[in-house]
This record gives sequence, structure tokens and C-alpha cells, in this order.
Amino acid sequence: MRLFVPLIVLILAFFACEAPKKTSESQTEKRTPFTWQNANMYFLMTDRFNNGDTTNDWSFNRKDDAAKLRGFMGGDIKGVIQKLEEGYFTDLGINAIWMTPVFEQVKGSVDEGYGRQYAFHGYWMSDWTNLDPNFGTMSELAELIEKAHASGIRIVFDLVLNHTGPVTEFDPKYNDDWVRTGPQCSYQSYESTISCTLVENLPDILTNSDVEVELPDLLVAKWKEEGRYEQEMRELNDFFMKTGLPRAPRFYIMKWIADYVRAFGIDGLRVDTVKHVEESVWGELYELVAKALKDWKAENEEAKLDDLDIFYLGEVYNYAIYNKEFTMDGGGEKIDYYAQGFNSLINFAFKREVIKDPEEVFSTYSNILNSPEWEGLTTINYIASHDDGTVLDRERVQIRDFGTMLMLVPGGAQVYYGDELGRKLFQEEANGDATLRSFMPWEELKTNKNMQSTLVHWQKLGQFRRDHPSIGAGKHEMIVPTPYTFKRSFSEGDYSDAVVVSMDKTKIVNVGNVFANGIEVKDYYSGATAIVNEGNVLFDNESELRLIAL
Repeated sequence: MRLFVPLIVLILAFFACEAPKKTSESQTEKRTPFTWQNANMYFLMTDRFNNGDTTNDWSFNRKDDAAKLRGFMGGDIKGVIQKLEEGYFTDLGINAIWMTPVFEQVKGSVDEGYGRQYAFHGYWMSDWTNLDPNFGTMSELAELIEKAHASGIRIVFDLVLNHTGPVTEFDPKYNDDWVRTGPQCSYQSYESTISCTLVENLPDILTNSDVEVELPDLLVAKWKEEGRYEQEMRELNDFFMKTGLPRAPRFYIMKWIADYVRAFGIDGLRVDTVKHVEESVWGELYELVAKALKDWKAENEEAKLDDLDIFYLGEVYNYAIYNKEFTMDGGGEKIDYYAQGFNSLINFAFKREVIKDPEEVFSTYSNILNSPEWEGLTTINYIASHDDGTVLDRERVQIRDFGTMLMLVPGGAQVYYGDELGRKLFQEEANGDATLRSFMPWEELKTNKNMQSTLVHWQKLGQFRRDHPSIGAGKHEMIVPTPYTFKRSFSEGDYSDAVVVSMDKTKIVNVGNVFANGIEVKDYYSGATAIVNEGNVLFDNESELRLIAL
């Protein structure tokens, strides 16, 4: 990927001189230790969030002829930068952004039964060494990461190692020594979950192979046309010579992914389709990307946010927090993906538990995450996602209550773009997962009072979570069941944090022994302050919940 490395060096040098001043959020970041156990992560579909550059909407002669919500709609990296500059993420209390993949996608379209579809979602890779022009440029990616870091926000890159994009009229298949095209997965055993294609016409990369192979013909032809074949080959030769790894398909892709981490200082990776790849492969990738981030931080002492290792988040479909080991569908084989470098897995259970009694959920999660076997590890909870068909509240009538649960649950939180507005997950004439992927309703937000009120609710909760690591990373303890009130406490080195939350409407809050008598505390939801008196505080205003801290 040497083609863009000199450009990256110039870009990063420019932003090192011109980087915006740290915002108040980043100052809070300095005072408050960041931990992924308390992540407030915003997950956005790059094409569906914000269109910052209308000139790149139809790259590769793509057309506006897709089925409803199955074509490109213009969102891009520049659009994310715009919202970052506006303070949208800071106001929402976000401390990490996860974007869908921005690598170059297949150019053509396919019909999977729902009508014509293009690779707007980012999971149909064609060339890992390029960004898709529909999403943006390398300079824009550098700018995004630089400005996110200046605001105390980490960037999590989404990656796919399981498959390439489908074959289309414009996109040939990778060579047979790179991919398999059958059988299709039946998910009845370990083998039928991994050594197979997820769906028809989605070539599966031979991640199990150690056989040395040459580059796919389509990349050779493409890179020669772009004038970078010789340089790319020099880099690959150098990589394989230094590492001693075989020139097997997976190691080519791992090298390309690590290049982004080393060039840009990407803070974390969200790994797609984890259970559909041999588990040891993820340990191999982790070693390469962890070293890449260490190398970047060693060379960018002033630009780095911290000395944390790379965040490695796995999507093991249907994984639940209750079992650290995952039982493979149908086969009964247990796999500990945390042993392969992952420090977090997405928790598919929480979306079903958001309607349960809060104390049952909070105490259970806290006990699990604070047990010895979970030291240094966490999970990411969510209520909605881009490909989860079991949506609890498509019309978003309970989105405020669900948002409260998500922002207060132990472990990390994932906000799916539009959760904070009540973006509906049902669209007329859209089928399948397309109904979950409408464009962010920025225009509607300008006039919709309910959306505005919902956003303010999420902002208050999000900022409180971000500024208090005890919420996600601390220990939970109920103070009184009625009105339901609990405390969270967290300590790390010489830093400590403690908060009290009441999820019921009440003016009098029992704060237990968290705050000393005579101390003034603040309710960060309503803005009111009060003095602790005999373990209680009396606020003089009404509020739907209380978020109490010093």
C-alpha cells in the first residue's frame, strides 16, 4: 500500500500543525481515564449517516436503480467529519466511533431476492488497499482520525476477512486458490459454519489454507493500470520476508489491514463474521494489528491519546455475555474467542433484556464483568443494529426507556445511528435488513420536537456515561428498591469515581454512604444541586430520573 503512504505522511504532518484545539470533552478525557469497559460507541453506516461530498455519490458509474434502501445514498467520511466538527458526537457523550467498512467495494450490483443491490453497506470487498471513492479519500480518513482524536474520540475500523464481494457483471471472482464458492453454510456443525459460503455468490476466502499463492489476477491487472503494482509487490515481499509468514490468502489481507492501523493510528477494529473463520486466524491477525498500533504510538508520542493496546471487538453472531466461551451452532463445540486476542465481543443478549427489571440485568452483568476471569475484558451491548432482524421496537415508541437502560448498563454501549433520535426501523417498500438502514433523518430533526427531546435525553445520559467510568466499568450495588436507586464505583490507580442513579421520578434520593454529609452534589440530568443530609439529598425540581455525582 505504499502508493498512499507518502501522502499520509504529508497529511498527518499538516494536521499536526493545523489540528484544532482540544475541546472541553478532550479536557475531560485527560482528567477521566478512558476505558473500553465504559465505551460509549457510536455505530454508523458510512453511506447512511451524512453526505458531506455530493460529487462522489456515483463512483464507478453506479446507478440509482436499486431496490428500496439497497443502493448508495451518499453518506461518506467527509459527512462524518462535518458532524464531528459540529460537536454532534461530543454532545452525545460519544468516546468512540465505529463505521462500516470503507474499503473499495465491488462496482456492480446483484439481486439477492429483494431486488437490485449495491455494496453501499461496505461488506463486499474488492480491494482492501484502497478506499471506495463513494466513501472518501485517504486524506479525508486521516483528517477524520486526527480530528476525532483531538476531541478525545477513538476510531474503530470495521473489517471483513471471511469473504470478498460477490461476482457481478463488472467484478470477476478472486482466483480459485483464494476463495471457495461452495458449499453454502448450513450451520449444523463447526465445518458447515466455517468451510462454506455464507450465502450464494459470496466467495469465501480460504482462511484455512497455508498454501502459498500469487496475487489474484484482478488485483494484478488493477494495480498495473493504476501504476502501483511494482511498489505493492515490493511491500508484500518485504512483509513476508520480515514475518516469515506463508503467502497464504489470509496473510495478504492481514498485511493490508495492519497497514491502515500503522499509517493512521486506528484505535480499534470491529471484526465481522468471527465465527465463520477458524478461531486461530483471529489470534494471528491480532498479533499483527496490535504491533502496528504500538509502532504508530511509538512514532507519534504527541498525537496518541493513550498507551492502550488496540481494541479488538468481535461479532460472534448470537454470542451472549453469560458464557465466556461460545457454543458453535449445532455442533456443540465451545470456543473461547477472548483467548484469540479479543478484548470485547458484541453481546446479542442485551437487546432481549432491555425490557427486564433493571436491577436483575445490572446486578447480573456487573457480577459477571467484575469476576476474575473477565479482568481486562468487556462486552458491547446494543438495542438495534444493521443486520439484526429480531428488532424489539421498530416504531421506536420506547426508545427513551431503552436508551436509559443502554446508557446505564454495565459494560460498553453501542448506539446505532439514529437510536438517539428514534429513527424508525421500518420503512415501507423496503425488505429484509434494508428496513434497518434508512438515511439519518437530519432534516426531520430540525422540526420534529419529539426527536429533539429524545436527542436531549440521550445527550444527558451519554455525557454522564462518558464522564463517569464507574457506569460501565465499575461495580454495581442497589441502594434501595423503591424508588429504584443504585450506586456504581470505580477506581484505577489514584483515580476513583462514584455515582448514584435513581431511575424513578423522585425529589428525595437515598445516596447511601457514597457522598459525605454536607457535600453538595449535582443531578446531571436536571441540572439541580442539593446538599447531602443524613445520606439523602432533596432536590427542588421534578425530573424523570436522577444522575448524581460531585
